[in-house]
Amino acid sequence: MTATNGAATPASDGTGVRAGAGPAQSDTVAAVVRQWRAVHPELDTGPMEVIGRINRCAALLQQAEDAPLRRAGLSRPEFDLLGALRRTGHELTPGELARETFSSGAAVTKRLKQLTQRGLVERRGDTRDRRVAHVRLTDAGRDLVDGILPEQLAYETAVLSVLDPEGQHGLAGLLAELLGRLEGRMNALRT
Repeated sequence: MTATNGAATPASDGTGVRAGAGPAQSDTVAAVVRQWRAVHPELDTGPMEVIGRINRCAALLQQAEDAPLRRAGLSRPEFDLLGALRRTGHELTPGELARETFSSGAAVTKRLKQLTQRGLVERRGDTRDRRVAHVRLTDAGRDLVDGILPEQLAYETAVLSVLDPEGQHGLAGLLAELLGRLEGRMNALRT
């Protein structure tokens, strides 16, 4: 153990992994990191331990979480679009939907066409600018989102129950900090 600001913390083994870090060290990412360390012991694989675990968790969560969507005949991007319309509570333009869902304009246009054909959204032209369309949920679209959302939240609650409330709060805080800094950096690069 080493002391940092008076608090004891597990000592590092020199590889960026804290000694005694616990069960997380037996996951699939830990095996990948061990393999890379064997091939390139001189490289710091610490970033893989964070990014790899975030990516692996996201993939596993999405596979199971998408089951309610598949049953409803929706893809994740389609649900994200419907969800953006539902949570904002008002009409959005395709450009606004692209920003809300982190999608390209072309992808949003394709999804809107499919969702319009299914009767889940409807488009209306702008009275002042015919090039602009406004999109809103239909009653069927709103009912579909409202029906799926509780099932997804129940799944997420069950998944996160492996962490105590304090662990969930801590993880949410760390991820929020990382995301905020990454978004800030990406926005700065765009300007």
